[in-house]
Amino acid sequence: MSTKKRSLPKVENVEVAEFSILDLPELTLECILGRLSPAGLCNMVGVCSSLRDRCRSDHLWERHMKEKWGRVIGQAAFREWQWFISLRKNSGVLDGVKSRGWLGSLSCMWPISWLRSKIDGGMKPVSSLPIDSTMSWYLSLESGKFWFPAQVYNREHGHVGFMLSCYDAELNYDCHSDTFHARYPPHGRRTMVIEEGVQWERLRAPPIDTPAHELHVSDCLSDLRPGDHIEIQWRRNKEFPYGWWYGVVGHLESCDRNEHLCRCHNSDTVMLEFNQYTPGSRWRRTAISRKDHREAGNEGDGFYGGIRKLHSKEEIVMWKRLWPTDVLE
Repeated sequence: MSTKKRSLPKVENVEVAEFSILDLPELTLECILGRLSPAGLCNMVGVCSSLRDRCRSDHLWERHMKEKWGRVIGQAAFREWQWFISLRKNSGVLDGVKSRGWLGSLSCMWPISWLRSKIDGGMKPVSSLPIDSTMSWYLSLESGKFWFPAQVYNREHGHVGFMLSCYDAELNYDCHSDTFHARYPPHGRRTMVIEEGVQWERLRAPPIDTPAHELHVSDCLSDLRPGDHIEIQWRRNKEFPYGWWYGVVGHLESCDRNEHLCRCHNSDTVMLEFNQYTPGSRWRRTAISRKDHREAGNEGDGFYGGIRKLHSKEEIVMWKRLWPTDVLE
């Protein structure tokens, strides 16, 4: 059997067809863009005008907004963003952010020297980004240019006076440390407090749309039973904003705590317990009226406001995870 190799014919003058990502079927291209990270989408924006428009589309950025910011961005933050957009438009920035602002936003994700080299090396400058786009909102949050309202658990680095509470604050993201600055509004004779290094796990979007200085209308009083988990508004005096404090519904003094004989849910009085405080502490228990509760308290013990009954297991687990290591006095 012959082992002589056969020579393949030479092919000359073959034209290799050029292929562009834009030649892909529409559904395939959308699938690829949908899998890109925010950094990847920003890179693709500078390739050509067609990819620029595709990569800035809201439906691509809404997923990234939800994945990164969804837990801390609520209706209050969205309203603040709409107000910010309106202010920018009314100040003359009608079509979007200037290129310098665009570079400032991206510099938190890539070194500014890299961005400049891309532009100085011949890449066309990125055209203005519409300020009312989801991408603009994402980059404004990422760069720390946008302060937004949210709530912080155990404020001021877990100061003992704020354990198992959650207070309104304005937040600003630091992309270098992946933490936040929290700006607590001044109240009474106290000046504004700024806390740095606030971790993601200490933040939440406000669960209800009640401003910190307004009384929440309690709609759960008739349903409260011993063992229910609650949050209640509390403030030191009338000048202070409310914070939300975690507690549970307890039994009345007259109840023998037998689950089959307990009639606490039929009483006009609801006993609330804050078991993070030592037995005998004046903060351990308080009673409220089930029928006509609005705000109860005094200048010595503070004022108890509206109540939320917690139905979400995630909310309850979050409070228990923040439980102090030492019983409070």
